Amino acid sequence: MDQILTLFVLAAVVAALIWDKVRADVVALTGAAVLLMTGVVRPVEVQSAFASPAIIALASLFVIAYALELAGLLDRAIASAVAMCRRLGTGGIWLLLSMIGSVSCFLNSTPIVVLGAPVIRDVSTSLGLSPKRFLIPLSYVTILTGCCTLIGTSTNLLVDDMASVAGQPRFGIFEITPVGIPMALAGGLYLFLVSGRLLGGRYAAEEREGAPAEIDQAHIGSAQIGDARLFEVKRPLQPLKAAIALVTFVAAVALATMGVAPIAATAFAGAVLLILLRVISADEAYSGLRPEILILIAGMVVIGIAMEQSGLAAEASELLINSVHGLNPLIALIILYLLTMILTELLSNATVAVLITPVAVALADSLGVSPRPFLVAVMMAASAAFATPFGYQTNVIVYQMGGYRYLDFVRIGLPLNIITCVVAIMAIQFFFPF
Repeated sequence: MDQILTLFVLAAVVAALIWDKVRADVVALTGAAVLLMTGVVRPVEVQSAFASPAIIALASLFVIAYALELAGLLDRAIASAVAMCRRLGTGGIWLLLSMIGSVSCFLNSTPIVVLGAPVIRDVSTSLGLSPKRFLIPLSYVTILTGCCTLIGTSTNLLVDDMASVAGQPRFGIFEITPVGIPMALAGGLYLFLVSGRLLGGRYAAEEREGAPAEIDQAHIGSAQIGDARLFEVKRPLQPLKAAIALVTFVAAVALATMGVAPIAATAFAGAVLLILLRVISADEAYSGLRPEILILIAGMVVIGIAMEQSGLAAEASELLINSVHGLNPLIALIILYLLTMILTELLSNATVAVLITPVAVALADSLGVSPRPFLVAVMMAASAAFATPFGYQTNVIVYQMGGYRYLDFVRIGLPLNIITCVVAIMAIQFFFPF
């Protein structure tokens, strides 16, 4: 009976996410509430989901990032970037995209794109270039670089959480970096060489069919991000506060990397320290938490726990295992990657991480090989959503701001999916042997 209820809730959540008329975090919470009321999961398991290391780490990193923003460091960086682009032209914009991407290795890509997209749009327009040429690459670059570290995207943290539930050891912050960097470099080179031809030439010569769509201030698909213009409040640089926030962030990452404590612990301590030092007030810290993302992840973790407890995950695993029975582990890895990538184009990355992670562990166990390469494949493929504007939150943001067509994403994203898949499989084989 629990399996039937869990399957029903899972199907309803997936359908609601595809329908995209209700906020994704509300959908996830509703699913968790139904599972709780029907007794499929116990209150203590729901409590553990909301207190998971992924939630603590993300919430703490959001606070630290917001402290950096309030201290004016971001505004100073943007002003310098605009000056550089006006001096270097098109090359400067690509350099700026690379710099934004490097930040996305350590901070969630969604607020970075919300803040960076208006800058890219305005700078490219001032240079007489089409913003369409750079806004999709902005989203793709932040997605690619987010795959380079465990904390670069919430997807990686969620896969790590779900793998831990399945009895696997946790990942280090830079453990997946040897796979993420080749993917990011290959994808970045493709975008640099090809996107200009596919996404528009000179701005002055562009035939505009109408003004770009205005961003919905209440909700953008499943991204739940307000109008990017609301983030354009100019803040003066406060050198002392900016320095303390930056040092705290670097120290949190460094301590976690050295194994002193998990990233959830070091980031949490860093966020509390910033409040104690009055770099950011408690009220400001709460404002920077981005609860819609945290609640979405917590709700999906509850659904993942229900799948595990009810045996539904085991059933799904057995189905996939039977279909790849007797195959070479490499073939099984490729099938898992492609399955995850296709699902990510249709569903939210959090949903896919919850669905596929336990299946990946069981698949590896059935083949008698290490689950590590399969888990890394899920991390990479669950973020590699390039062929539709709805596969990842940042795609939705630039889709509306740039006034793109749906097929713009298909045209540039489909080859990028193939390139990143090939590079990821090769790198996983080399750095995470079976």
